[in-house]
Amino acid sequence: MGLCASKDKKEKVIEGEVANGEPNGTATAAAAGEDGKQDTMVDAAVLAKLEEGYAKLAASDSKSLLKKYLTKEVFDNLKNKVTPTFKSTLLDVIQSGLENHDSGVGIYAPDAEAYTVFADLFDPIIEDYHGGFKKTDKHPASNFGDVATFGNVDPTNEYVISTRVRCGRSMQGYPFNPCLTEAQYKEMEGKVSSTLSGLEGELKGKFYPLTGMEKAVQQQLIDDHFLFKEGDRFLQTANACRYWPSGRGIYHNDAKTFLVWCNEEDHLRIISMQQGGDLGQIYKRLVTAVNEIEKRVPFSHDDRLGFLTFCPTNLGTTIRASVHIKVPKLASNKAKLEEVAAKYNLQVRGTRGEHTEAEGGVYDISNKRRMGLTEFDAVKEMYDGITELIKLEKSL
Repeated sequence: MGLCASKDKKEKVIEGEVANGEPNGTATAAAAGEDGKQDTMVDAAVLAKLEEGYAKLAASDSKSLLKKYLTKEVFDNLKNKVTPTFKSTLLDVIQSGLENHDSGVGIYAPDAEAYTVFADLFDPIIEDYHGGFKKTDKHPASNFGDVATFGNVDPTNEYVISTRVRCGRSMQGYPFNPCLTEAQYKEMEGKVSSTLSGLEGELKGKFYPLTGMEKAVQQQLIDDHFLFKEGDRFLQTANACRYWPSGRGIYHNDAKTFLVWCNEEDHLRIISMQQGGDLGQIYKRLVTAVNEIEKRVPFSHDDRLGFLTFCPTNLGTTIRASVHIKVPKLASNKAKLEEVAAKYNLQVRGTRGEHTEAEGGVYDISNKRRMGLTEFDAVKEMYDGITELIKLEKSL
């Protein structure tokens, strides 16, 4: 495991001290040199685990972006690097992909600095996933645009079952999941809970901590499809689920159209949703909420990459705008559906998300691009694409 994975025990080691009489940290501080500076080194056990994992990945038939871009040269260049503040190693970054050869991507950022320190690996993966967002490119400044622009994509309620817009945010000053201590998880939950309890009007609601949750409340949240579960094996091996369910919680407004997940995969997952196709109303609610929360909780942001989160697939705007849509005629002509989706940069998934079937011709369709464009433009691609799909469905 990387340093982050057992950071609680090792904080003294980072400072160059010795814990329990021996340096048991992953990144241990070397003795001060003549100039009084301290170098941080990756210890032998971690290097051995990296070498072994890399050899297995290289010999595998993995189709992950990690395998594609982690060349021997990149690996050798990065294996001894450590992030300055939280001392994350390459193992913290690639552990999930080393253990799960069926990963699509295979890497996570243990802290915000990892995107810079391990840029030789992150940059090509980001460029590949985000459709050509090069390392010389810069994500535009945040711009939600005129929220009144979008109307209802399906005013007659014939096609769109429900609509949802979500974004991820990280709280400034805290690392991402693998580096968080239990005390930090709890501290963040406290901040999020008090921030959200200050929301007024349509956003007013209640925060439910996962720790000590009553069975009746738990069942209600499951029935509403609001409750998130402990992470899957990809997140588990990235050390993203430690101290579960400590510091995790769910907030929703009284109308159940606004939801915040605290410390699931991201520090904050902010979600606006409702039945039908009134994207304008849903988007406006999300924008209002994000702006209100940001007044109280500063978000982690990078001038080049936009908003920073745990997973490199979710950077930039971090916006995913989606509909559950019933298009039975297009469903029988999947090639045409995919053609229109590609034109508007849309992602077509089965009813229950990735790797699922379309039940009764119902698809989950969302914007694919999150980087190199504004929040407004990301949502507009989805709005224009869905409008086109409905027009096409009607004409068939």
